[in-house]
Amino acid sequence: MNYRTRIVSSLSEIGRTAWDALLATQADANPFLSFSFLHALHESGCVSARTGWQPQFLTLWQDGRLDAAMPLYLKNHSYGEYVFDWAWADAYRRNGLEYYPKLLSAIPFTPVSGSRLLACDADSEAALIGALQTLQEGNEVSSTHILYPPEAQARTLEKSGYMLRSGVQFHWLNDGYSDFDAFLSTLERKKSKNIRAERRKVRDAGIGFRHVPGMEATDADWRFFKRCYDRTYAEHYSTPYLNLDFFKRIGTTMPENLLLIVAERNGKPIASSLLVHTAQTLYGRYWGALEHVPCLHFETAYYQPLEFCIASGIACFEGGAQGEHKMARGFLPQKTWSAHWLAHPAFAGAIERFLAQESGGIDSYIDELNDHSPFKVR
Repeated sequence: MNYRTRIVSSLSEIGRTAWDALLATQADANPFLSFSFLHALHESGCVSARTGWQPQFLTLWQDGRLDAAMPLYLKNHSYGEYVFDWAWADAYRRNGLEYYPKLLSAIPFTPVSGSRLLACDADSEAALIGALQTLQEGNEVSSTHILYPPEAQARTLEKSGYMLRSGVQFHWLNDGYSDFDAFLSTLERKKSKNIRAERRKVRDAGIGFRHVPGMEATDADWRFFKRCYDRTYAEHYSTPYLNLDFFKRIGTTMPENLLLIVAERNGKPIASSLLVHTAQTLYGRYWGALEHVPCLHFETAYYQPLEFCIASGIACFEGGAQGEHKMARGFLPQKTWSAHWLAHPAFAGAIERFLAQESGGIDSYIDELNDHSPFKVR
């Protein structure tokens, strides 16, 4: 096929119609891949060359039609990725080599699996991989990293010479529960008892909750949420990745995918979480509180969202990166994927051996976690 390749530094060069039309052909698309979400990251300045995320989206065109694309960034650090390669960068440094810049295909600050090879058919997908290989080999980059692709795309990339790495997240699956108590009844007695005790502590503190659909969120809601979000980062002595402009942009352009949960005491808001959802999946994203209340985090970021899933018939709640503590609340381990290419042959060989060993450890870890399922034996 005779494709025209373009490197795009802004989605405005593609346009919402062309981007979302291509996205509509993808089985593993989600709201984080939408024009609204990605463009908000770029236009708000959260993702830019200044912040170390220089957009270089790889696109393939035919007869004026966007047939394939890849969200791609030139990175000069490894922050905001959730698939950690700091040790690889350190090994390069100790050997007098530069690890940055590198190429990264991911949704910034978002450890959610979904298509990274956006292609209308198998031919355009193969051409997209070929164009990526030409790009990485023709530029002075140490490596290319494709984070959180679906397994099928990871396997396709493996056949093209990329090394695969696996990880673990924890997801809650809706077994057609009629209400929260029906869900609790499927857990081991100790687990359900602990959850009831945690929820009771929050109720006894006089705290209630508002579920605010994105369509109904006000400017005051977004400003309050941003205060909570910033507080979380401050407590961990780190700098927030996202600004108020970003949150207000997605609140305007994709409100149907957003849910704010606001915790209140005596009519005064004290905590909030932001979730992204489709009709099938709820994605836990951000949370924060202006004061400490025992178990408030679990209620605002887990139990209230679970009630929303049950009431809405949502099949899966992806709780975000890491967190074995989620298992005690009914979340189960799920394998995630990433694909990697390194230009330096010796380092590529060493990392290939490391990944083979790490993969065995991940599989054993998942088996061990499944042996400690929080659910009753049926």
